[in-house]
Amino acid sequence: MLKLHGLTKHYRGQIAVADLTLQVEEGELLALVGGSGSGKTTTLKMINRLIEPSSGTVLIGDRDVAEFAPHELRRRIGYAFQEVGLFPHMTVAENIGITPTLLGWTDHDVAQRVEELLQLVELDPSDVMSRRPDKLSGGQQQRVGVARALAARPRVMLLDEPFGALDPLTRQRLQESFLRIHRDLQLTVVFVTHDMIEALALGDRIAVMQEGRLAQVDTPAALLHSPAGDYVRDLFDTPRREAQLLESLAMGTVVS
Repeated sequence: MLKLHGLTKHYRGQIAVADLTLQVEEGELLALVGGSGSGKTTTLKMINRLIEPSSGTVLIGDRDVAEFAPHELRRRIGYAFQEVGLFPHMTVAENIGITPTLLGWTDHDVAQRVEELLQLVELDPSDVMSRRPDKLSGGQQQRVGVARALAARPRVMLLDEPFGALDPLTRQRLQESFLRIHRDLQLTVVFVTHDMIEALALGDRIAVMQEGRLAQVDTPAALLHSPAGDYVRDLFDTPRREAQLLESLAMGTVVS
């Protein structure tokens, strides 16, 4: 479904992403992880051409994304991110409906799609449709952001730390909600996160980036048990250490 081949990005002579080759299967959720500056967000933005690559290609199916007009590409690829980016002067309904409206959908079809999506992300349409973003909680705003990304019925979804700023309980609820949506709609997803537990919980596979290069890509179990090097091992030791600390706290055996 989604193929990256030799994807490279330079900024003023500095390499942000180097010769990245990766394939995401149809209906797969690929978590993209790595330290700050490893190239995760740059990769995501090159997939939907918010950033143009210095070299390499991105294919959806067998078509290069460079062949698509911007509006057609936005229809095929949904994008949600941590800052949400809802338009503050628009209602929830207007925010979600903006892409279908720009694509020429009728008012009736847009309204029907907005209501359908709000139900999908577990928000009551009658309660939130006419509100503006500043009247929503953080979790509600994130749900609206996901709904907006799904508005034009894309088959591919890109998510960049979408739940990172939320409290733990809200974050867990949204993770579970998004997993259900992903499975129900059979979306192909690339999900950027710095949280290793989130990556392990959500990803069918996980791609680890280090200084702009692909260090390893595999299933969560394989990465935990057979890391390709010290960098990958250190990343995935973090959840183990956190689990051990919690167990020690529960047993009252933590030494200060």
